[in-house]
Amino acid sequence: MASAKVAATAVGDEPCRCHIVAVPFPGRGHVNAMMNLSRLLAARGAAVTFVVTEEWLGLLSSSAAAAAPPGVRLRAIPNVIPSEHGRAADHVGFLDAVAAKMEAPFERLLDRLRLEEETAAPVAALVADSYVPWVVGVGERRGVPVCFLFPMAAVFLSAYYNFDSLPSWLKEQQPDAGATSDKPDQKIGHYISSLASSSIMLSDLKPLILSERSMKHILASMSSIRRAQHLLFTTMYELEASVIDSLESLLPCPVYPIGPCIPYMTLENNHTKSNGEATKLIDYLTWLDSQPEKSVLYVSLGSFVSVSSSQLDEIALGLTTSEVKFLWIFRDQSTKVRELVGNSNRGMILPWCDQLKVLCHPSVGGFLTHCGFNSTMEAVFAGVPMITLPLFFDQPVDGRLIVEEWKIGVKLRDSTDKDRLIRREEIATAVKRLMASDETEIKAIRRRSLEWKEVSRRAVNKGGSSHRNLTSLMEIICSSKCTKTDS
Repeated sequence: MASAKVAATAVGDEPCRCHIVAVPFPGRGHVNAMMNLSRLLAARGAAVTFVVTEEWLGLLSSSAAAAAPPGVRLRAIPNVIPSEHGRAADHVGFLDAVAAKMEAPFERLLDRLRLEEETAAPVAALVADSYVPWVVGVGERRGVPVCFLFPMAAVFLSAYYNFDSLPSWLKEQQPDAGATSDKPDQKIGHYISSLASSSIMLSDLKPLILSERSMKHILASMSSIRRAQHLLFTTMYELEASVIDSLESLLPCPVYPIGPCIPYMTLENNHTKSNGEATKLIDYLTWLDSQPEKSVLYVSLGSFVSVSSSQLDEIALGLTTSEVKFLWIFRDQSTKVRELVGNSNRGMILPWCDQLKVLCHPSVGGFLTHCGFNSTMEAVFAGVPMITLPLFFDQPVDGRLIVEEWKIGVKLRDSTDKDRLIRREEIATAVKRLMASDETEIKAIRRRSLEWKEVSRRAVNKGGSSHRNLTSLMEIICSSKCTKTDS
């Protein structure tokens, strides 16, 4: 059954002149998801103020690919948190700083915005990433509704929202990882009845649960969601229908799956960037244009890579051994990895690309991915099957969904052997299997990938589930604090 919001009757896309303040969590995947949502809100007539740190303001301003779209303006608070470039060294410390240091300067910025003539209209809503939970307190003090955006799978939220239902042994802080190895791995639905049909295993959750400081922030996010007026998901209803239905009956606020929340609306852009960016874009797109259909493997482990140097070496050697052509986005300047593939004429290594544009290119036939949720949704939208290498946080859950629930990928490893070095032979075998095999299972994976592609396109088009959900949300937000103009 479709979401109640999905069933609401859309009234078209009348522009709605109201002011929305967007607050992303200061991490690349979170910023990207919030910017994509802001683009959608602005396209429907909202005036969006997008609040980031001064460092992120510089990053966004220097990248035409991430620049604010029409109707979205950037505003900054001081750099009160560690740099984006060093946060991998102390991820939990970064979470601590976001929780403790951003709220006060954000409130001061709201006071300044109120005095600016161009924002004379009152703030209609605060749209915040759920991992900046202090925003709900700001909204309560100022009488402004808060819409939380959850940038991960709905099943991930459901698991931790029901954290008290999970077995106590899973939460034991064991110095020896083998101390609970006698406990059989079980599906999460054994403990959470609303997830009875889910493929997620307790082992997918355990590494994160054992990080006590990380769990503090996840549970703070769950607590704040109970106080929000609206909850948005970057997933789409069709991908996680049963989970979203259960959350609608459980949560005190309305639920709006509006995904995939990816930059599909910019796919037709001509990419008139700065000269440097334009040259890089032309180079790799020209190379892709010259390759046979579905012959190239796209490889990206995200902007927050947490694999060892030895594992990177094995990935490089596995790719070259497979003899499959590849495009690898690798931001690290490791000369060793570049040397390992440098003599191969079968691949390209670049520090950046327009990922969705690459995934939608007809020569791309597979995606070796870390299973970040934005990347996962982009692959679903593009209809590209995946090889999964989940690394941390929500990625083991996403990897399980890709392989076992949606059945649109094959796995290199899962959470039960996350510390094992994956050898080049395994990588080469998986790559050749996905890209070149005609076995029945791989054909089915390719077929289902294309089916989900069509479902996701329908969801975001006018009349689709995500389109109607966003329409309903905008009507509610804007009804009391803006005046609709004639379309």
